[in-house]
Amino acid sequence: MYMVSVNAATCDGCEECVNVCPQGVFQLTDKKSDPYQTSECVFCESCLGVCPTNSITITEM
Repeated sequence: MYMVSVNAATCDGCEECVNVCPQGVFQLTDKKSDPYQTSECVFCESCLGVCPTNSITITEM
């Protein structure tokens, strides 16, 4: 299982992670990325590769 977190202070709300995630982990909330389904993460790292501000962190639980 993986824990996905987004640094809201640096997230620019570009939606790249929302669009690229095959598991639907992210949604946009108040113009910021929100990993609302973090339990669905399979550590494919797609979101990490597209985030222009490096605001996403994934840690193994």
